[in-house]
Amino acid sequence: MRHVTRFLPFLAWWPLLKNRAVLRADVLAGLTGAVVVLPQGVAFATLAGMPPEYGLYSAMVPCVIAALLGSSRVMVTGPANAISLTILAIMAPLAAPGSDRYVALVLTLTFMVGIWQLLLGLARAGKLTQYVSHTVIVGFTAGAAVLIVNSQVRNFFGVDISRGASVWQTLREFFPAITAINPGALIVGLVTLIAAQLWKPLNRWVPAMLVAVIVGALAAATIHSLHPNWVIKTVDALPGALPRLSMPELSVDNLKLLLVPSLAMTLLALAEAVSIAQAMAKKRNEPLNGNQEFLGQGAANVIGSFFSAYPSSGSFNRSGVNLAAGAFTPFSAICAAVFLVLILFFVAPLATYLPLAAVAAILFLVAWGLIDRREIRHLLADKFERITLIATFVATLTMPLEWAILLGVFVSLVVARVKRQRG
Repeated sequence: MRHVTRFLPFLAWWPLLKNRAVLRADVLAGLTGAVVVLPQGVAFATLAGMPPEYGLYSAMVPCVIAALLGSSRVMVTGPANAISLTILAIMAPLAAPGSDRYVALVLTLTFMVGIWQLLLGLARAGKLTQYVSHTVIVGFTAGAAVLIVNSQVRNFFGVDISRGASVWQTLREFFPAITAINPGALIVGLVTLIAAQLWKPLNRWVPAMLVAVIVGALAAATIHSLHPNWVIKTVDALPGALPRLSMPELSVDNLKLLLVPSLAMTLLALAEAVSIAQAMAKKRNEPLNGNQEFLGQGAANVIGSFFSAYPSSGSFNRSGVNLAAGAFTPFSAICAAVFLVLILFFVAPLATYLPLAAVAAILFLVAWGLIDRREIRHLLADKFERITLIATFVATLTMPLEWAILLGVFVSLVVARVKRQRG
């Protein structure tokens, strides 16, 4: 049986769904995740230079495949911030963003990234994840939480801050813009936060985050009726369609053109996915098979390239929501993909009533939940671990995520060696 679950890991957790409580928790967590990914998918696609609907396509098929074949129980795969920004940076010199040529190259890139990931998984390179220490994970997670908050400040306060701004740039732009805070957006955000906290005792029945989003939408509608001049931004109109079938263009010229970009993207996607999976596994005290996660991510990208998905990886935002919403198994991620399809088919017009400030508030809660404050205090008390923790945290805020992880690993290895020599 162990040999079978190695290639079909979903067979290990699928029987848990016979428990109605587990099934119910996963379905509701999936519904919450589908709501959260609506604005994210569109925003990330824009960051990647892709048409908006491709961000939603990337949250469907890759999400299902990674859930079935990956190792993490709660990580959700799909479009991600760092991935999207990197795609635009490495692909813009090759074709005009948004053009047919650009889209074709990005989908081919998805296929190539998936192949590299599968090869690394088959080569059992997942063992390398054991060098990512607990301290690195704690520091990286705390840094990622700050990045999540940073990305949502503009939506929560309704201020005009550059999209994709660094933490320091956001601070520089935010304080001069305090007088321009949108009171409607701020009220919606605060109401959403309060609703989530008040509903916490009933979270086992209906996820507090889902209730909070609905309350936030109702608050926005009420505010608009009382103060029509307070413009509260909402999610843009969404396409109501399934992912289009696509075909990677694997010509010799394209393969040569995308060789280096695909290697760089593979490094980023795996570093991000494994780091998130490690962080989630630590929080749940669950084992993680790095090789299996490589294979799951690779299959997700290879198959996703035939369903109009651009390169995907683990999503800190969606994984955090999934964890906080009480998910038990990867079935929650599958439910999120299914609910997303249903939303786009039947209630896509209603998405325009979802205020961005409410979604920002939910992500603030997610970020807060990702910070392991007790463990941080413990590690800061150790003069050796403190160095690794702070270095990883600062690197996550100031460097590309894959390099932040590598720097954290390097510092942890050096610190461990010094510690042994002095011990």
